[in-house]
Amino acid sequence: MTATPTSRLRPLIFGEVLFDRFPDGTSVLGGAPFNVAWHLQAFGQQPLMLSCIGEDALGEQVQAAMQAWGMDQSGLQLDPHHPTGVVDVRFHDGEPQYEIVADSAWDFIRPESLPPLPRNALLYHGSLALRQPVSRTTWEQLSQQPELPRFIDINLRAPWWDAPSIAPLLRHATYLKLNADELATLIPQAADTEAQIQQLFADSALQYLILTQGAAGAMAVAASGERWHVAPEHTTHIVDTVGAGDAFSSVVLLGLLNGWGMAQTVQRAQQFASAVVGLRGATTRSMAFYQPFIDAWQLTF
Repeated sequence: MTATPTSRLRPLIFGEVLFDRFPDGTSVLGGAPFNVAWHLQAFGQQPLMLSCIGEDALGEQVQAAMQAWGMDQSGLQLDPHHPTGVVDVRFHDGEPQYEIVADSAWDFIRPESLPPLPRNALLYHGSLALRQPVSRTTWEQLSQQPELPRFIDINLRAPWWDAPSIAPLLRHATYLKLNADELATLIPQAADTEAQIQQLFADSALQYLILTQGAAGAMAVAASGERWHVAPEHTTHIVDTVGAGDAFSSVVLLGLLNGWGMAQTVQRAQQFASAVVGLRGATTRSMAFYQPFIDAWQLTF
């Protein structure tokens, strides 16, 4: 990773915005791309969120939350025919399980309704928002921009993916984040994690792989072969692990946008993810939660 600041790049965040509904009756605004955008806004990066919500009460809540948080809403489309997305979250042995409602508004992000896009940008997206043809077409249009670096966060949520749809994402990613189980699922022919990593770099133009490994922490691997490992932070209070991976991604993006070294980036990403597991859901509307990180990392905006 270069040590030269690249803050001139603006993050484009493409994909789902929805509400996570928990067994205790609470609902928390989320969706992996939205979680990342929310954190980046708190860290002063002015992300442009490209998504779609329904013309309904939940959609109004999304708009109100974004306005209160100071987020740019020019990339937020309204759909009179499809509802704002929801996900029912259940827990099995402490791990979240997700029931993702089909044909939600974020499946219908329209290419003709995209706002003017910044010339210098870094595109972040997951794999889930490409499950339906309308949003996938929009993603394809975004991806045609020349020299647009892409940070892709793979989320293999059954039944919303298949190998042919994932393959182009792997080939064209600049930065790729996934967990160890997802890596094994996508490259089953390789004998072990090391062979899977080598195969991934051989088949793509990837510059960096970010591999999260649960209790074993996380690892960043460069195309050059250089590696950085980080152990999990000691966490005394865990509410749930929803959004921990998104929190990790947001700080990796923060590091890319601000020219941090990769060792420092993954360490800070792990610190932030370890704090987010103390929240109900993936986000909080309290800036006090973010302030210790802003101070410690000397962010200015």
